[in-house]
Amino acid sequence: MKQRNRTTFRPNRKLLSCALASCLAMAAPHVMAQSTSATLRGAVTADSTVTVTNVDTGLTRTTKATNGNYNIGGLPPGTYRIEVTAGGQTSSRAVTLAVGQTATLNLQDASPTPAPASDATTLDTVRVTAPMLVETKTSEVATYVSNKQIELLPQNSRNFLAFADIVPGMALQTPVNGQETQIRSGAQGANAINVYIDGVGQKNYVTPGGVTSQDDSEGNPFPQSAIGEYKVITSNYKAEYDQISSAAITAVTKSGTNDFQGSFFVDHTSDGWTKSTPQELRDGENEEKVEQYGVTFGGPILRDKLHFFVSYEAKDIVRPAPILPPTAVVNNNVVLPSEITQYYGPASRPFNQDVYFGKLSFQASDAHLFELIARVREETGVLSIGGVNVPSAGTALNNDETRADLRWQYSSQNWLADSHLTFEEASYNPSPVTPINSARYTIVNPENPNQRDLQVLNLGGGPNFQDKGQKGVGIQSDVTFFGWDNHTIKMGVKYKQVDLKAFQQFPPFPRYWYDVNESLTQPWRIEFTAPRTGRDPFVSSENKQFGIYIQDDWQVNEKLTLNLGVRWDYEQNPAYTDNRLDPAIEAALRGWTNIQNTDYNIDNYIPGAGKRSNFKDAIQPRLGFSYDLMGDQRHVIFGGAGRAYDRTLFDYLAREYYAGAFTTYTINFPTPFHPCSGTNCIPFNPALLTDAGLEAYRAANPVAGGEIQLINNDFKTPYSDQFSLGMRNAVTLWGHDWNTAVTLQHIRARDGFYARLGSRRPDGTFHQYQAQGQTWGGSPFIAVPGYGNLILMDNGFSFNQNSLLLSADKPYTQASPWGVSIAYTYMDAEENRPNASTGETYLFDYPYVRDEYYTSTGVAKHRLVLSGIYSPGWDLTFSGKLILETPKPLSSVNRLNSPANGTCAPITGAANCGDLNAYYAPVTPDGTIGYKRFDLAVQKRWNPSEDLSVWVRGDLINVFNWENWSQFNTNWGPAGGPQNPTLGSRSGIEVYEPMRTFKLSMGFDW
Repeated sequence: MKQRNRTTFRPNRKLLSCALASCLAMAAPHVMAQSTSATLRGAVTADSTVTVTNVDTGLTRTTKATNGNYNIGGLPPGTYRIEVTAGGQTSSRAVTLAVGQTATLNLQDASPTPAPASDATTLDTVRVTAPMLVETKTSEVATYVSNKQIELLPQNSRNFLAFADIVPGMALQTPVNGQETQIRSGAQGANAINVYIDGVGQKNYVTPGGVTSQDDSEGNPFPQSAIGEYKVITSNYKAEYDQISSAAITAVTKSGTNDFQGSFFVDHTSDGWTKSTPQELRDGENEEKVEQYGVTFGGPILRDKLHFFVSYEAKDIVRPAPILPPTAVVNNNVVLPSEITQYYGPASRPFNQDVYFGKLSFQASDAHLFELIARVREETGVLSIGGVNVPSAGTALNNDETRADLRWQYSSQNWLADSHLTFEEASYNPSPVTPINSARYTIVNPENPNQRDLQVLNLGGGPNFQDKGQKGVGIQSDVTFFGWDNHTIKMGVKYKQVDLKAFQQFPPFPRYWYDVNESLTQPWRIEFTAPRTGRDPFVSSENKQFGIYIQDDWQVNEKLTLNLGVRWDYEQNPAYTDNRLDPAIEAALRGWTNIQNTDYNIDNYIPGAGKRSNFKDAIQPRLGFSYDLMGDQRHVIFGGAGRAYDRTLFDYLAREYYAGAFTTYTINFPTPFHPCSGTNCIPFNPALLTDAGLEAYRAANPVAGGEIQLINNDFKTPYSDQFSLGMRNAVTLWGHDWNTAVTLQHIRARDGFYARLGSRRPDGTFHQYQAQGQTWGGSPFIAVPGYGNLILMDNGFSFNQNSLLLSADKPYTQASPWGVSIAYTYMDAEENRPNASTGETYLFDYPYVRDEYYTSTGVAKHRLVLSGIYSPGWDLTFSGKLILETPKPLSSVNRLNSPANGTCAPITGAANCGDLNAYYAPVTPDGTIGYKRFDLAVQKRWNPSEDLSVWVRGDLINVFNWENWSQFNTNWGPAGGPQNPTLGSRSGIEVYEPMRTFKLSMGFDW
């Protein structure tokens, strides 16, 4: 068990050396991954020799001109000295290349000058004067996030992905409690993105979040101090990108250089530096403290040959989590007994994280580069504290990850091969803080008398017990050929073997329900789970993934470039294909008359020999073009179309096993407020308050099984089709160079996972009055005889998105020490199941998903992000960031045109029955701005010596203390009308944090 400042929870972990040994034990073939290296190409005088040298590491690449052109790939992002030798003379210049960039630089007019010497002064001069080349001739919708922006823009999380929201179409997805920050693009949720670190995908195959270890975590996926820069691609990926249907983020890590360099930082903020939330102003202050600190160190082991870089970052956080009565209790002045209110008051939620990163880079020769990269992430925390949940009823979270990457890059005149052999292990393990039985205390909701179980306090053990994760090794192979004039051919193969696991039990310990107004000692309900005999609750699957692609970047002429590619992906998922249904369950289903005459065939969901196969149709064409209007890279029209397959989370597919592994028992006791009937309604017996009594009840009341969940035997992999057309411009305004872009984007995502009710009424219908035209509501929660409800899992959730993306960027340079980034997004998005984009997977109000689309609840229609950096001199830097959003649509049900009695009984007529359906419309909060936030930062440096720089920085988050409300009235009014006059008004005092927060940082670099 690990402890730092406060109690945390952690199981034993394997040493990092074991992971590295696993990688080193295997020989690396010629393999390559998604590009983080840059490519430099262009025209040059015939018979020239072009040599590029990284001024920091000494990495050198040389090529000879072919038909007046040169092409050098595999260049790590950084500053390069370019030397052109022709006719016995040498000319030179310096440029800076970005991550994954294909830059065009014509060198045929380079004036002969002596090559600069390699002393430190000259190299510093090269770094200062080297311009950043701009990639305009690409078909991708891509934006770069520079190291300067990562280091200087205001922030409070040190999550490098947080800067992706300065890209049009991107947004952060943060819950009200500030936990589980995730990044999303457009109408699709965070699960659809993929992040590539040094060319290796970080996809989470089991739980939500897009990348591993981001589910339920406010930790960082990577130490920010180890990230050099990254590129965000929001559509039309080239064929090398896989396991993605939304945005691709490709980042490159820092490497050691020929100079020993290091840094140290510490951040601090606390409740004394944070304005109170509206809830704290009402109920009292709560403890809050955030401390972040870290160190980096890198340098040469052998100058120009072998370099190292290491980084460590940590978080120690205490978040407020006060124990409070529900809003309905407060608003209606309900008086609760002291036995309940004694637990109300301040409480906190701890979180700790440690992230380690290490990198060795060995330039064996001009042709060979080797790298060994490793990362370890360890974090602990407590979830589900606050509101009516006391700290002992929380959930302890252990969230760990280890990744290692052994890389070999080989380059020659016409070939580039880049090899990655990877290892990964990620585990997600929430469990009760206190492993004991729990008690839930309820009252009748004063605002809705039909709700008789409004919870006012939860004591005892937490309800969450899971063990999920992934572990595996992989190889990825790309080979790039430059030898065909005007063509760059890239082809690749990927193989990965990854073991997936999933286990969950809700609740893991018995749960007792007490009505405060009836008795605090005698429950009205007991819930507990018991393992089903003969069923293993631990689900595992030895998955194998395979992908192959080829693409051609064809420079048709000096103006037109075509990107033509296709890829195919395949995954073996034995947990899905090899599953067999218990014969007793199969017999119960086939014998259940309710589903013999319905809108689906149960045989399509019952697994069996030869009935299921792995999806083989993931063929993905990727086509793009760019047309340079003047041939000078200043005005370029670009566009493209492509299909991209993602994957379905293993945690969703594992529901077939969860449903049958545990049986949930519910025992009801009749009381005045909680009348009951049925076989599970019995007189109260004090023996049932003991574990022995519950076991005796279970033995006396055997249940064949619980809920049944089944996947369609023809289950498909979700995908998106992406189309874009735009124009980039390099313009000079007010004497400064600006890069602008306007893009029209259309994305259609299909075959998303969803679960629906398979249970039907005795006549086979779904709706009670289906014959009279009822189309919504009245779901048939009818159990399969001897079991629970039947739930079917299918493909069907869909998204449509039309976007206008506008961006303008004036880069920060040493010569012009200010930079501005403007990103505007207009998004018209719809989905066929409201809240699907925010993670909802169940659809119980309809028999199946329909073709009717609703406004997407996950995205704002208008979003503007402005950011800027300014250095007036004196080693002083100011930066700022402004976010403005229109309100995001909220899910609501409109019954105004339904029968006044709220039902669809035959007497109301078929016409009225057809009006009872789900209607989801945007609900506009007060005002026109749905979310607004303005952040500022200022940093001052001192240089006590030539090799030491000391700095101090202040970040002021939410400068104007804007309140971004999160609770709104979505009640349209009673069936038949009239409309609720308070529809859309604010209904609570909960806000999206943070309120105005000051963060003090300090550190030094050497």
